[in-house]
Amino acid sequence: MNDVKKAWSILIVFGFWAILIFSCKQEPQVTLEEKKPNIVFILADDLGWGDLGFLGQQYIETPAIDRLASQGMFFTNFYSGATVCAPSRSAFMTGLHTGHTPIRGNTEVQPEGQQPMPDSVMTISKLLQEAGYVTGAFGKWGLGFPGSEGDPVNQGFDQFFGYNCQRFAHRYYPDYLWDNFQKVNLPGNDWTTKGDYAPDLIQEKTLAFIEKNQKNPFFLFMPIVMPHAELAAPEDEVLKKYQSKFPNETPYVAKSKGADYGPEMAIPGYQSQPYPHATFAAMVERIDRYVAEVVNKLEELGMAENTIIIFASDNGAHQEGGADPDFFDSNGPFRGHKRDLYEGGIRTPMIAYWPGKIKAGSKSDTPLAFWDLLPTFSELAGTKPNSKTDGISFVPTLFNRGQQQNHEYLYWEFHEQGGKQAIRQGNWKAVKLQVFGKEGPFLELYDLSKDPNETENLAFSNPEKLAELVQLMDQAHSSNSLFPLYPVERETQK
Repeated sequence: MNDVKKAWSILIVFGFWAILIFSCKQEPQVTLEEKKPNIVFILADDLGWGDLGFLGQQYIETPAIDRLASQGMFFTNFYSGATVCAPSRSAFMTGLHTGHTPIRGNTEVQPEGQQPMPDSVMTISKLLQEAGYVTGAFGKWGLGFPGSEGDPVNQGFDQFFGYNCQRFAHRYYPDYLWDNFQKVNLPGNDWTTKGDYAPDLIQEKTLAFIEKNQKNPFFLFMPIVMPHAELAAPEDEVLKKYQSKFPNETPYVAKSKGADYGPEMAIPGYQSQPYPHATFAAMVERIDRYVAEVVNKLEELGMAENTIIIFASDNGAHQEGGADPDFFDSNGPFRGHKRDLYEGGIRTPMIAYWPGKIKAGSKSDTPLAFWDLLPTFSELAGTKPNSKTDGISFVPTLFNRGQQQNHEYLYWEFHEQGGKQAIRQGNWKAVKLQVFGKEGPFLELYDLSKDPNETENLAFSNPEKLAELVQLMDQAHSSNSLFPLYPVERETQK
């Protein structure tokens, strides 16, 4: 009997060690903490793919963003919501691509603001607010004039500080900023005196929001204004560093004399800039310093391990106000800039960073887009969208856990320059130009696996694939009277 007991004892001990050894060899299982994670979305404005150091930028230093990429996950096939500001943000906020999201263009409202987001629409800020998050947005809005249903305070943000109007955000030394519904005057800011650099003031409020909400789960949306035109940066050591790098600059001269002189802020124009290259570089590095400050603040407060940071740009590099994307190779290996639906206008350098949760130095080539952020953030927060979205959660990709769902296609439309549409399915991408132009439409087809620069139009050699993608374009677009795309819609609107 004693021998039997001894044998069982040996088997039990052996089994225990076998389980222990086996479990040690397994990959650690990533689980979301019971405490809801903080979510930070940092959105640069008109930052090109090639403007970052880890993607080949030769002139501008971006160590903090490069660190996010090296210690987080870089998404090589991630796309912005659109090729200009407001619809790109609308796609992010609603989880709907530009064929469905309510704001599909930069429609201005005078004297200040843009077409408002309807209060009936679901937004990520409303969802997270209902899930118990404190929500804050700091930077540029552009989805509804002050006090409208599209005002950020009416779209689920507990706190907003910055520019309500993206047109006013052309000014880095503005007359005032908005703190929720309160106008904060900045006396001394005009064309003759530059006192308060608005992005710095916004950054102060951003860091204060983090500090204030140490004990609350929070969603922090940082739509940074830079490096959108105009070109303007404080005369500090960063600007001086780049002035020494580019000693023989050709000044940018503003087209409108009224935008250059006098105390009035001429919003439509851009100021002249004697050091356009140095100033642009200083603005990009300033973004990087803001990123570093956010990461440092989270680490200082012991919050970094419960906070996911997403970094991206709202569209491709711009060419206004003296910006020179060709000099900086801002679009990297891709064709096109802002306002194009080629890769250079919509592919964004997206990074996800969460120490201890997301594998350092990892990459994903899964095609994803801004409308995927809403379902992803929702899942991280332990909630679900309360209406239909075009997005899919990429939580399985973030944590290398489970099966990642893939899109049937990604779709974009643009309502300027004669109307444009684009669709990506697998490695195939179709572009339609002059949708409502007098001589169009013109159709193009590219195989991105062989031609990421979109130089060889395969429309004539692959008519069946082109016809399939054009049919999908038609299905992806839903009529919107505020932003009509097809002639029949324009006729209906009249």
